[in-house]
Amino acid sequence: MEKIPMTRAGHTALEVELKQLKSVERPAIIKAIAEAREHGDLSENAEYHSAREKQSFIEGRVKELEGVISLAEVIDPKNLSGAIKFGATVTLVDEDTEEEKTWQIVGEHEANIEKGLLNIKSPIARALIGKDEGDSVEVNTPGGRRSYEVIKITYS
Repeated sequence: MEKIPMTRAGHTALEVELKQLKSVERPAIIKAIAEAREHGDLSENAEYHSAREKQSFIEGRVKELEGVISLAEVIDPKNLSGAIKFGATVTLVDEDTEEEKTWQIVGEHEANIEKGLLNIKSPIARALIGKDEGDSVEVNTPGGRRSYEVIKITYS
């Protein structure tokens, strides 16, 4: 199986979620199912069916997280430098609007564009890999072709 790159923070967040699911969510749903069973006829028991559905979701997420964590290759950006690569925090300026944006290039399981965490597999991240400060990059985005200039690259 192919290793999944992720930052230490992303790996820790997945481990915390997995622990929460196993130690809090799973026991709570088992208790809810037991209580719903006590209400009698299961065929028409909405609480029971809802609890079973939630249990199915939790078990699926546990399996997914265990799989991702087992394949994780934790990369510490503090040990990196130079041109843009996984883990870099990149400040760009849109050459059309002069708007500045800062993103960290992270693994797909920790990506969150609202938090400035850009998926390594996204068109922008793929276009940025290997670029250096002062370079211009053209990106085909769902909103059309965009041009950015790399202002700053940091690894932290």
